[in-house]
Amino acid sequence: MGKDTKVEALTASQAAAELKRLAAEISHHDKAYHGEDEPEIPDSEYDALRRRNDEIEAAFPELVVEDSPSKRVGAAPSEKFGKVRHAVSMLSLGNAFTASDVHEFVARIRRFLKLPDDELVEITAEPKIDGLSISLRYENGKLVQAATRGDGQEGENVTRNVETISDVPHRVNAADFPEVFEVRGEIYMSHEDFSRLNQAQDDVNGKVFANPRNAAAGSLRQLDSSITAARPLRFFAYAWGQVERLPGETQRGVLDALCRWGFPVNPLTRLCTSVDQLLAHYQSIEQQRATLGYDIDGVVYKVNRLDWQERLGFVSRSPRWAVAHKFAAEQATTVLEGIDIQVGRTGALTPVARLKPVTVGGVVVSNATLHNEDEIVRKDIRIGDTVTIQRAGDVIPQVLGHLPDKRPVDAVEYKFPTTCPACGSHAVREVNEKTGKVDAVRRCTGGLICPAQRVERLKHFVSRNAFDIEGMGDKVIQEFYDDGLIQSPQDIFTLQLRDQRSLKKLRDREGWGGTSASNLFAAIDERRKIGLDRFIYSLGIRHVGETTGRTLARSYGTANQFLDAMAAAQDHASEAYADLVNIDGIGDVVARAVAEFFAEPHNLAVVKELVGDHLDVQALEAVDSGSPVSGMTIVFTGALERMTRDEAKAMAERLGAKVAGSVSKKTDLVVAGPGAGSKLKKATELGVEVISEDDWFVRVEA
Repeated sequence: MGKDTKVEALTASQAAAELKRLAAEISHHDKAYHGEDEPEIPDSEYDALRRRNDEIEAAFPELVVEDSPSKRVGAAPSEKFGKVRHAVSMLSLGNAFTASDVHEFVARIRRFLKLPDDELVEITAEPKIDGLSISLRYENGKLVQAATRGDGQEGENVTRNVETISDVPHRVNAADFPEVFEVRGEIYMSHEDFSRLNQAQDDVNGKVFANPRNAAAGSLRQLDSSITAARPLRFFAYAWGQVERLPGETQRGVLDALCRWGFPVNPLTRLCTSVDQLLAHYQSIEQQRATLGYDIDGVVYKVNRLDWQERLGFVSRSPRWAVAHKFAAEQATTVLEGIDIQVGRTGALTPVARLKPVTVGGVVVSNATLHNEDEIVRKDIRIGDTVTIQRAGDVIPQVLGHLPDKRPVDAVEYKFPTTCPACGSHAVREVNEKTGKVDAVRRCTGGLICPAQRVERLKHFVSRNAFDIEGMGDKVIQEFYDDGLIQSPQDIFTLQLRDQRSLKKLRDREGWGGTSASNLFAAIDERRKIGLDRFIYSLGIRHVGETTGRTLARSYGTANQFLDAMAAAQDHASEAYADLVNIDGIGDVVARAVAEFFAEPHNLAVVKELVGDHLDVQALEAVDSGSPVSGMTIVFTGALERMTRDEAKAMAERLGAKVAGSVSKKTDLVVAGPGAGSKLKKATELGVEVISEDDWFVRVEA
């Protein structure tokens, strides 16, 4: 049975297996989109998965399970934020893809309400913003809470972050504003602001976002609200949740009130009285799509009369009185002129299609992602093929497939390189020991000797959150690297000494002078003293970001203790490796990446030279060494009710304790909430002290 087998051809057992597969795949993509803000497939492919699931469930209703994707919305809220239970569920919308779907939507409304043929059905039509859904709760005119959609029932508390968005009123002073009113809408980022943000991120070697939706979601879901405040987020209101009373009897009437109260409402919202008017407005918005300045992926239709909305009610996870008319993915065909292999900072080999330029959705496309070598094989993409290109939701263009009838007779199967095109080192695909699956990405093993990795590692080394050397940005690093001035991190700190001995001085180079050269040398000297956490992050170890660097620094204290522990951790059966894995927030994947980095002799040599000859690597700022838990290793387990897991960890570390992810003989204290299981049992077996969350607060506040 293939996944494209027609529903009517499926047996009951085949249908059950297909529904199980679809549930797992949809759940995976829900988590990627809603929980991690990193969608892996276009909306059109995701919608196709859900349509397939719905069609099978309609044909085999006895197979519908309680946690079916047809009954779920979004993804579970992240543990990083406090949770908010929605007083009124935040549901998703059903989809319409064709004009006939829209005709059927209106016909269903008429049938359900038993309306006569001459009864007008007023329906609002508004652009469907491609952003992050949010619920804003106001009490007595004051914004008191902001929550994401989450799984529709429970979302994430992002109040502090939303308060930084200028489009969102902190207080509404209108006399007719209800005592309790939850305004719902979409947080998004404009194209212009998105472009500026990505340029700024690129300048400091930070994360570059794939599209404005990812940027908006990632910006809102920051633990540090100052980061959100620096991001140009915007807001459109279009609905409501719990309300004391409504300011109108129609959808349009409530939107007008929201606008009057100071909430931005999309100006392209129209009131229509026929399907022809709906479709005409849909086409008008689609034609304006490229010039709106923000991303939309369709038009939402809602029955205007609120009493009819109440009668129509809901089905599964969607209201009967609303539907989203989605835009088709924008596609074009062109010739694949070549496949270029790009080598990233971590050694990942990424295939990029080099295309004969073609316009897709108003944008000229000359390159598109091919994802990885498995995708090239699966789609049988060959140089010279005429290929179909798609931009869906304005994400990075991708190659969907080739047109077999236009394939050149001399086109040969593409062989993915097994050596790095930049340095000639072996390029390998790792095996995940937990799953036994081969990694989709092939990586260069050259590390610091690979030119492609080396220059990117150098850019990362001096980036904002690493050494942050003023005057040494990406362009200067590239210039100095190309001219042989800087080839490795330690070369940065010998630059002034080598310049003094050189006949060609830095001040004599084009674009430089005596002052700029002196300023750069001074900036380098200022960064010879650096915190251990920033130093670890600067090394560019795979899977090690700022947070992990800070975690490792707190756990090992000094640079020498860290290096000694990493040397011992080369043996995965050693106690040093067990200690590394046991650090809360590390785990086996990160531990292996760190251990493998220091197992490479040239990596270890560079780090030891930096620490021994050029830098003063300092331990993190002193914590409360006088606290009752200072120096202890603590494990938090079970459901914490007075603080989130991240808050608990931060609190313990601030008090001088170390937080571990599992219980061992080195554990000093276990804080157990309701539902504690294996960790509590292990603590009992080892005789480790166990206290409740309330007891924890008593102890640390004593």
